[in-house]
Amino acid sequence: MNIKYYKLLCLLVLITACKDAKVDKLETTETNSNTENYQSKTIQVYTTAMDTELRLTKTNKQTFKEKVQPLETEIAVFVNPEKTFQEYLGIGGAITDASAEVFSTLSPDTQNELLQSYFGKEGIGYNIIRTSIHSSDFGLRSHTYIDEGDEKLTTFSIEKDKVKRIPFIKRAIELINDNLVFYASPWSPPAFMKTNKNMLRGGKLLPEFRQSWANYYVKFIEAYEAEGIPVWGLTIQNEPMATQRWESCIYTAEEERDFLKDYLGPTLEKAGMGDKNIIVWDHNRDLITNRANTIFEDPEASKYAWGIGFHWYETWTGGLPKYDNLKNINESFPSKNMMFTEGCQEGFNTERLYHWPNAERYGNSMINDFNSGVVGWTDWNILLDERGGPNHVQNFCFAPIHANKTTDELIYTPTYYYIGHFSKFIKPGALRVSTTTSRTTIESTSFMNKDGKIVTVVMNPTDTKITYKLIVHNNEAVLEIEPRAMQSIIY
Repeated sequence: MNIKYYKLLCLLVLITACKDAKVDKLETTETNSNTENYQSKTIQVYTTAMDTELRLTKTNKQTFKEKVQPLETEIAVFVNPEKTFQEYLGIGGAITDASAEVFSTLSPDTQNELLQSYFGKEGIGYNIIRTSIHSSDFGLRSHTYIDEGDEKLTTFSIEKDKVKRIPFIKRAIELINDNLVFYASPWSPPAFMKTNKNMLRGGKLLPEFRQSWANYYVKFIEAYEAEGIPVWGLTIQNEPMATQRWESCIYTAEEERDFLKDYLGPTLEKAGMGDKNIIVWDHNRDLITNRANTIFEDPEASKYAWGIGFHWYETWTGGLPKYDNLKNINESFPSKNMMFTEGCQEGFNTERLYHWPNAERYGNSMINDFNSGVVGWTDWNILLDERGGPNHVQNFCFAPIHANKTTDELIYTPTYYYIGHFSKFIKPGALRVSTTTSRTTIESTSFMNKDGKIVTVVMNPTDTKITYKLIVHNNEAVLEIEPRAMQSIIY
């Protein structure tokens, strides 16, 4: 055969093979929604804005019209329903001993108001609850579930939790129903299990108590589920690189990896709890990629890990939030999930209960975290008192809702409403939708609920009212957002 024709034949075979090859894209789903006529869809806009009465208030209703090519001088939000990403797990907060303590002081009517505000049909739709395994700093004192020195855990009891914490959790669960995600985190093992013989101020888990400590998680799950509280999962250790003046315990990346693969994972599996979701890290975004690389690159550890959790406090060392690290993990380990497990505005000050930048910190984090591939978002305490506590080491902080125990009134901070712009409208099982902006003056993310409705959240952190185009395929709507405002747009 002529060499020239032989080469041509080989080239044709190669082209045909490449044409027929299929490439699986884990990160993107095609939704085939391009055929929908968005011009027939009604747009509903809900707004919260500084220096106004607007609080999750319905402010606009209109329909799409045919798109006009946007100009460089215009501001636009571009939504492409053809490209969808991670499935949304939900949003919620932590019911701590402090939250339960404050809740117990309120009248029945105010308790019901609090529950409905977070978990009720007219509230903001929380479905995630985090709690601590025995004590954290947010409570009246340190405690464990065993007598000190009880390595065999024969004295294990959650009686302390049954007094105030568990009744509060149960009432919340009654309102959440099917979409509950309940998980727990330890702040420290019992003192005798640690190198410093103290639940506070860091220290490490002693090697000889690794199995006993793994058994402790099993005991916790068994005890809570006996109370009718289904445990979705666990984090291994709250803030494992922080030596705090409150309950804390240090794990290097290698120590957490080895505890997971040699003790916690096998112990849960042996107890018939292999379906419990284990979250690693549970600390800030700054060192998160090192933890992910160390644990997820080890197959024997990685097989036990549902994903990785993180907090937002990395800015304490200077600099801005490290959202790029989340994107790196999403790209490097696409089969692993990311969950925001804690955040709050530190340094309580009564004069800043309505401080708008506190809410904007939440808005910026939530938009960027979700756009980085995060599936769920968990705030810290859902309720604190008028002093930002109680906290047994005086680490007072803000919550979305505070209670004035003297007047039996709830104080709704702007943060409550900013969180609600996501949690009230985006439903578990929704898929994130490709969303970008043409200008840094606004930030945005979108999700498509199972019923096909899209929720686009837009934040304006500037002091100027902004007119912008919402562009979906060949359709557009011209909208306005107030200065220092958040909007949820449903269509």
